[in-house]
Amino acid sequence: MNISMLIESIRKHEGLSLVPYKDTEGHLTIGYGKNLDAGISLRQAYLLLDSDIETCMIELDKGFPGWREHPDHVQNVLLEMQFNLGRPRLAKFQKMWAALANDDYETAAKEMLASKWAEQVGQRAQTLAKQMAEGFPND
Repeated sequence: MNISMLIESIRKHEGLSLVPYKDTEGHLTIGYGKNLDAGISLRQAYLLLDSDIETCMIELDKGFPGWREHPDHVQNVLLEMQFNLGRPRLAKFQKMWAALANDDYETAAKEMLASKWAEQVGQRAQTLAKQMAEGFPND
Protein backbone atom coordinates (compact mmCIF):
# COMPACT_ATOMS: atom_id res chain seq x y z
CA MET A 1 0.00 0.00 0.00
CA ASN A 2 1.24 3.48 -0.87
CA ILE A 3 -0.33 5.83 1.68
CA SER A 4 0.91 9.03 0.02
CA MET A 5 -0.69 8.06 -3.29
CA LEU A 6 -3.90 7.11 -1.48
CA ILE A 7 -4.00 10.47 0.30
CA GLU A 8 -3.40 12.36 -2.96
CA SER A 9 -6.16 10.38 -4.69
CA ILE A 10 -8.65 11.04 -1.89
CA ARG A 11 -7.73 14.74 -1.86
CA LYS A 12 -8.22 14.93 -5.62
CA HIS A 13 -11.53 13.08 -5.70
CA GLU A 14 -13.14 14.38 -2.52
CA GLY A 15 -12.00 17.98 -2.77
CA LEU A 16 -11.43 20.19 0.25
CA SER A 17 -14.00 22.30 2.04
CA LEU A 18 -12.98 24.20 5.15
CA VAL A 19 -16.61 25.03 5.89
CA PRO A 20 -19.41 22.52 6.41
CA TYR A 21 -21.61 21.68 3.44
CA LYS A 22 -24.30 19.13 2.59
CA ASP A 23 -23.01 16.35 0.35
CA THR A 24 -25.07 14.75 -2.43
CA GLU A 25 -26.81 12.53 0.13
CA GLY A 26 -27.58 15.48 2.43
CA HIS A 27 -24.94 14.65 5.05
CA LEU A 28 -23.14 17.51 6.77
CA THR A 29 -19.55 17.20 5.54
CA ILE A 30 -16.25 19.04 5.99
CA GLY A 31 -12.59 18.71 5.06
CA TYR A 32 -11.93 15.94 2.59
CA GLY A 33 -15.34 14.30 2.75
CA LYS A 34 -15.60 13.86 6.53
CA ASN A 35 -19.24 13.03 7.35
CA LEU A 36 -20.06 15.04 10.47
CA ASP A 37 -23.48 13.43 10.83
CA ALA A 38 -21.59 10.30 11.92
CA GLY A 39 -19.82 12.30 14.65
CA ILE A 40 -16.10 12.31 15.34
CA SER A 41 -13.79 10.07 17.31
CA LEU A 42 -12.26 10.98 20.65
CA ARG A 43 -8.88 11.22 18.90
CA GLN A 44 -10.33 13.68 16.38
CA ALA A 45 -11.87 15.73 19.21
CA TYR A 46 -8.48 15.93 20.93
CA LEU A 47 -6.80 16.94 17.65
CA LEU A 48 -9.37 19.69 17.14
CA LEU A 49 -8.90 20.89 20.73
CA ASP A 50 -5.11 20.98 20.32
CA SER A 51 -5.50 22.94 17.09
CA ASP A 52 -7.99 25.35 18.68
CA ILE A 53 -5.67 25.98 21.64
CA GLU A 54 -2.80 26.73 19.26
CA THR A 55 -5.04 29.17 17.38
CA CYS A 56 -6.03 30.82 20.68
CA MET A 57 -2.37 31.31 21.57
CA ILE A 58 -1.72 32.95 18.20
CA GLU A 59 -4.75 35.21 18.67
CA LEU A 60 -3.62 36.22 22.16
CA ASP A 61 -0.13 36.97 20.82
CA LYS A 62 -1.65 39.24 18.16
CA GLY A 63 -4.16 41.03 20.33
CA PHE A 64 -2.62 41.06 23.78
CA PRO A 65 1.19 41.19 23.68
CA GLY A 66 2.65 40.43 27.07
CA TRP A 67 0.03 37.89 28.12
CA ARG A 68 2.76 35.24 28.26
CA GLU A 69 4.65 37.26 30.89
CA HIS A 70 2.06 36.37 33.52
CA PRO A 71 2.22 33.23 35.69
CA ASP A 72 1.02 29.95 34.19
CA HIS A 73 -2.32 30.03 36.00
CA VAL A 74 -3.10 33.47 34.54
CA GLN A 75 -2.04 32.37 31.05
CA ASN A 76 -4.36 29.37 31.35
CA VAL A 77 -7.30 31.58 32.35
CA LEU A 78 -6.64 33.94 29.45
CA LEU A 79 -6.39 31.03 27.03
CA GLU A 80 -9.64 29.56 28.23
CA MET A 81 -11.38 32.92 27.99
CA GLN A 82 -9.98 33.38 24.47
CA PHE A 83 -11.22 29.89 23.60
CA ASN A 84 -14.69 30.67 24.93
CA LEU A 85 -15.09 34.31 23.88
CA GLY A 86 -12.82 34.98 20.92
CA ARG A 87 -10.50 37.97 20.68
CA PRO A 88 -13.09 40.73 19.95
CA ARG A 89 -15.18 39.90 23.03
CA LEU A 90 -12.13 39.28 25.22
CA ALA A 91 -10.81 42.72 24.26
CA LYS A 92 -13.91 44.27 25.88
CA PHE A 93 -12.59 43.26 29.32
CA GLN A 94 -10.68 46.54 29.49
CA LYS A 95 -10.67 46.83 33.28
CA MET A 96 -9.42 43.25 33.58
CA TRP A 97 -6.60 44.00 31.11
CA ALA A 98 -5.73 47.18 33.05
CA ALA A 99 -5.50 45.15 36.26
CA LEU A 100 -3.33 42.56 34.52
CA ALA A 101 -0.99 45.32 33.34
CA ASN A 102 -0.35 45.98 37.05
CA ASP A 103 -0.15 42.27 37.95
CA ASP A 104 -3.24 42.80 40.09
CA TYR A 105 -4.81 39.37 39.71
CA GLU A 106 -7.45 39.89 42.42
CA THR A 107 -8.87 42.93 40.66
CA ALA A 108 -8.65 41.13 37.31
CA ALA A 109 -10.71 38.30 38.82
CA LYS A 110 -13.31 40.76 40.15
CA GLU A 111 -13.57 42.36 36.71
CA MET A 112 -14.10 38.96 35.14
CA LEU A 113 -17.03 38.36 37.47
CA ALA A 114 -18.54 41.81 36.83
CA SER A 115 -19.43 40.90 33.26
CA LYS A 116 -22.26 39.57 31.14
CA TRP A 117 -19.96 36.65 30.29
CA ALA A 118 -19.84 35.62 33.97
CA GLU A 119 -23.66 35.56 34.05
CA GLN A 120 -23.75 33.47 30.88
CA VAL A 121 -21.18 30.84 31.86
CA GLY A 122 -21.92 30.67 35.60
CA GLN A 123 -19.65 28.24 37.44
CA ARG A 124 -17.00 28.40 34.73
CA ALA A 125 -16.49 32.11 35.44
CA GLN A 126 -16.36 31.45 39.19
CA THR A 127 -13.73 28.75 38.72
CA LEU A 128 -11.60 30.82 36.33
CA ALA A 129 -11.82 33.95 38.51
CA LYS A 130 -10.69 31.93 41.54
CA GLN A 131 -7.81 30.55 39.48
CA MET A 132 -6.92 34.07 38.29
CA ALA A 133 -6.81 35.41 41.86
CA GLU A 134 -5.36 32.44 43.71
CA GLY A 135 -3.46 30.32 41.18
CA PHE A 136 -3.69 26.61 40.58
CA PRO A 137 -4.72 24.41 43.48
CA ASN A 138 -1.63 23.50 45.53
CA ASP A 139 0.42 26.36 44.03
